[in-house]
Amino acid sequence: QVQLVESGGGLVQAGDSLRLSCVVSGRTFGSMPMAWFRQAPEKEREFVAAMRWNVAQGTSYASSVKGRFTVSRDNDKNTLYLSMNNLNPEDTAVYYCAASRGLSVATVTSGYAYWGQGTQVTVSS
Repeated sequence: QVQLVESGGGLVQAGDSLRLSCVVSGRTFGSMPMAWFRQAPEKEREFVAAMRWNVAQGTSYASSVKGRFTVSRDNDKNTLYLSMNNLNPEDTAVYYCAASRGLSVATVTSGYAYWGQGTQVTVSS
């Protein structure tokens, strides 16, 4: 059974930074494409960022976060990260990490089989 546990969310002010973490257990972490999604109140879950087993294999970002957010991973620690800079109130959401059973990075929720419970990020203006 694959388990994903996110942490690092919180309440910050506009312009601040946060780093989210997602620890994965139950399967060989390094082989899984991983992603971050987010869901704001009364909105659908949306793609944020994704990567394969290392940065050299490519990353993908939503246009709304490109240049401000960075996805990374430490395969020795079975951990996925999302570094978020210059946060604004539109970034307020529950952030979820997700892991794929396949080999490719996807930007839709159906591309991921495993999900964490989410961590709340709130950005005040």
